[in-house]
Amino acid sequence: MRVRKSGALIVAALIALVGTIPFAGARWQLAPILLIPLAILIWAWRAGTDVTPEGLRVRALFGSTRIPWSRISELAPDDRRQVSALLTDGKVIKLTGVTTANLAAVIAVSGQSVSVDDPVDQGLPGGEPA
Repeated sequence: MRVRKSGALIVAALIALVGTIPFAGARWQLAPILLIPLAILIWAWRAGTDVTPEGLRVRALFGSTRIPWSRISELAPDDRRQVSALLTDGKVIKLTGVTTANLAAVIAVSGQSVSVDDPVDQGLPGGEPA
């Protein structure tokens, strides 16, 4: 399974690239300005998280990181609904493109078991049934 950023980001980068062509054509000194939307386009196309039963592969503009499931202790969402992998050695790796909306699909592809901490089951404050 491949989890990527929104396709709207690719479209926006293409529009920015087309919009900078008149500037770059006006003077040769402005040609390097084409590199900015081009880099954003390549990043939007490449960046993301690949999920397999063996582990995760987090891709960035340059390079990628492979993480086997045995090194992942927890998948944790933050306040902005982005998901990070907490590793057994204490490191935290943000999973590009993975949000709370597609976290269930990521876990399903992994074949791993899911444990959910439910305050109702644990009798914690705020966990009273409604």
